[in-house]
Amino acid sequence: MERESMEFDVLIVGGGPSGIAAAIRLKQLAAERNHEVSVCLIDKGAEIGAHILSGATFDPISLNELIPDWKERGAPITVPCVRDKVLYFTETNSFSLPVPMLPSCFDNHGNYIVRMGEVTKWLGEQAEALGVEIYPGFTGADVLYDENGAVKGVVTGDMGVLKDGTPGPNFQPGMELIAKYTFFAEGARGHLGKRLEAKYNLRENSDPQTFGVGIKELWEAAPGNPHHLPGLVVHTAGWPLSNADYGGSFMYHLDKNLIQIGFVVGLNYTNPYMSPFEEMQRFKTHPEVRKYLEGGKRLSYGARTIATGNIQSLPRLFFPGGVLIGDDAGFLNAARIKGNHTSIKSGVLAAEAAFAALASGRQRDALSDYDRLFRESWLYSELYKTRNFKPMMKKSFFLGSTLFGIDQKVFFGMGPWTLRNHSDHDQLRPAAECQKIDYPKPDGVLTFDRLSSVFLASVNHEENQPCHLQLKDPVAAISVNLEIYDSPEQRYCPAGVYEIVHDGEGGKPRLQINAQNCLHCKTCDIKDPTQNINWVTPQGGEGPIYQGM
Repeated sequence: MERESMEFDVLIVGGGPSGIAAAIRLKQLAAERNHEVSVCLIDKGAEIGAHILSGATFDPISLNELIPDWKERGAPITVPCVRDKVLYFTETNSFSLPVPMLPSCFDNHGNYIVRMGEVTKWLGEQAEALGVEIYPGFTGADVLYDENGAVKGVVTGDMGVLKDGTPGPNFQPGMELIAKYTFFAEGARGHLGKRLEAKYNLRENSDPQTFGVGIKELWEAAPGNPHHLPGLVVHTAGWPLSNADYGGSFMYHLDKNLIQIGFVVGLNYTNPYMSPFEEMQRFKTHPEVRKYLEGGKRLSYGARTIATGNIQSLPRLFFPGGVLIGDDAGFLNAARIKGNHTSIKSGVLAAEAAFAALASGRQRDALSDYDRLFRESWLYSELYKTRNFKPMMKKSFFLGSTLFGIDQKVFFGMGPWTLRNHSDHDQLRPAAECQKIDYPKPDGVLTFDRLSSVFLASVNHEENQPCHLQLKDPVAAISVNLEIYDSPEQRYCPAGVYEIVHDGEGGKPRLQINAQNCLHCKTCDIKDPTQNINWVTPQGGEGPIYQGM
């Protein structure tokens, strides 16, 4: 197929914090050194920030370095954290954990509560003002390679392809975007990043990445609710999860009577009857949570996976012609429940390595200086100190908390041990060995079903297009997932995408995929026990539209 092409010095795939920070830093260096660099950034969302879902308490350390006058420029970062509460839940009670006795990673003094979609949109405006070419609504559908096997760019997704794979009446072929260096900033479990890891064997010397899925809602508190305090940060552990399951919640209180509430479940859980969505709904019925939400209104809903493996699960960051940045590599600090400042810093470091290479006339080689800069930075030090958090917490809440407390308080995170991570998809036990979980029916006031939740995410996909959730082996969906695990995809998906149906009375079961509901969270790509589900990009601009989530 004949495709139009455009060439740039640097191409960035993904318009989240890491990608936009990299673009800004490249243009800053170009202006400082009087060396022009052309930068193009594409994002699959309909606009910059549309697919951003994050807590978020925001550590401004990397933004202070990148844009020191961000306050004067009107960044939407205005609600300082004023109080931390860390609670342990039983089904009916809560116990406060004294923050001064906890590791320093739980202290949010100096941080801000933000709506990260708005922050990302603002960052995009800063990048455009510097001359970055930003194209929302364009997906990175496939990687392009040159004759030497180096990455030379990406091809954007075709538009107007019909469900049977043929061009429709409004067909538009994707473009070839070619660059001297390509940055992949797709977020956790990036579908191109996954291919690059396999092609260049980037995980040869690292542990498997581990993930959690975060379910989030934005609420408007009832006027005059005495419990709502702008700047209040609440984290909980315990109920409704068992002691053996990794996870917990956050409640971040913004101004304008808004509360961000989220629940994270580690995807290494073993019971196939677990439903992270239902756990989130059940969590809201706890008296300590209910008091913030009663009389209020749910405004938005969304879900996204996060990479939690830390340094031991980072792949090699560079390869001929490109780099992985942000959560496409896995830079989130799970112990701090933060990944935006780390993502920004990774983008900046990659930009500095790429600019030096461009200034010396290089192109499409391996940017090994990116790894060197990372290991010399505060980012490496921060991640290294908390590297044992997820492996320890997987041992159970009480034992893991004790071990991590000792690791941080006694050894300051510098002990001589680095515990290993294991993949999430092979942790499920057969359904016959597990107990079903009786989740209560939603009341439509405090708790809700999946479909009404997906409606709030403004999800849109053109139905007459190829399914972007690909089954490598349709038979395995029944012979393995249904027969052995009772189809866990019906429960781990937070959008009701997967369901077992029977064609006709007494018909054989089959897996139906309602791809139009997909939130792009990537849980299915990660948790499927046979790795049978492959998430790829749908048409550009489709998916959820998160309003400042």
